[in-house]
Amino acid sequence: MPIPTENVGSLPRPAKLQAAIAAYDIGKITREELEREQDAACRDSIERMEATGSPLVSDGEQRASSFATYPIVDTLAGTGLAPNLAADGQYFAIFTDGHHRQLPRLTSGPFKYKTFAAEYLEKAKPLATKSLKQAVIAPSMLYLLYPLDGEVEGYSREQFLEDLCNECEQDIRKCFAAGAQRVSIDFTEGRLACRNDPRNPWTGRKMLETFIELNNRVIDRFSAEERKNIGIHTCPGGDCDSTHSADVDYADLLPSMFKMNAGYFLIQLASEPDKERVYKLIGEHSREDANGVPQVCFIGVTNPQNPRVETAQEVCDDLVLASKYIPVERLGSTDDCGFSPFSIDVKPKHVSPDVARDIAFKKIAARVEGTALASQKLGVA
Repeated sequence: MPIPTENVGSLPRPAKLQAAIAAYDIGKITREELEREQDAACRDSIERMEATGSPLVSDGEQRASSFATYPIVDTLAGTGLAPNLAADGQYFAIFTDGHHRQLPRLTSGPFKYKTFAAEYLEKAKPLATKSLKQAVIAPSMLYLLYPLDGEVEGYSREQFLEDLCNECEQDIRKCFAAGAQRVSIDFTEGRLACRNDPRNPWTGRKMLETFIELNNRVIDRFSAEERKNIGIHTCPGGDCDSTHSADVDYADLLPSMFKMNAGYFLIQLASEPDKERVYKLIGEHSREDANGVPQVCFIGVTNPQNPRVETAQEVCDDLVLASKYIPVERLGSTDDCGFSPFSIDVKPKHVSPDVARDIAFKKIAARVEGTALASQKLGVA
């Protein structure tokens, strides 16, 4: 069987779509006019991703406010925020270039999704000729909606967690029911949980094990057969060509991360300074049997934060080196991160979002070609 390859999730939104989102936020255009721009961006995303030869495609999250907030708000500016949420929540992350992203704050129960990812998938399916994947948000990210200390009046933390897990389970099940072949869970907060940023209080609470246990509360609701197609994505963040936790040693994350009983993992690696050391850690800590499912490790072979396009040979070389430490039957390739996890992203190192979009498809094509080369070289084509 050839080495599998899969994208993480997002693609840069065209500048025209980003302008339409801004216009919608201030009431200059209608919801219908915004949706027309989203429709065009989704169609273009799927057609261009299929043209790369990618075996799985997606709409690039063109309709989502962000990878994290799509269930609860329509736009990053807060339009359509769920009624039991306030905009003044804690920071999710502070990035190395100084900008931050903020989460809403839960003010009352019960916690419910406004939007499930399957709603995007249902609109994407008629546009695709290949199998679709869908990214969803982890319960561990949405855990940060609840205040760090104390409780929401009349709504206990444990009741919130039960409601949260129920919604996250539904999110995944609805995606499979809508036709997704694969569903990956975004877990960028995992690496950030290993970092203590005094400007961002939750990062100093040593919450990684809490996050792992919470995610398993959802993952373990699925059978081993279902979990083969449920993945976990980890990265040091990616927004405006900046990261939030690239200085965290993978040795602090991976032993815990692989305790999650997912069937596969999408792991940022192309931008790591010592990739071979991390390949070795993955080989040591990933499990051949995670409650009935082998953990397949998709290593990042392209860096969405860097406009330089990797060559197919570089991708091949990374996979061949990784195969020294990760069994080839449990090896895959991916991009380090979504190309633009937040809908408003000017991609400063790329000149413009439109240039970044063109580069993204070139990187995907190189990943697909390089993975085929590595499959041939390793005798699994």
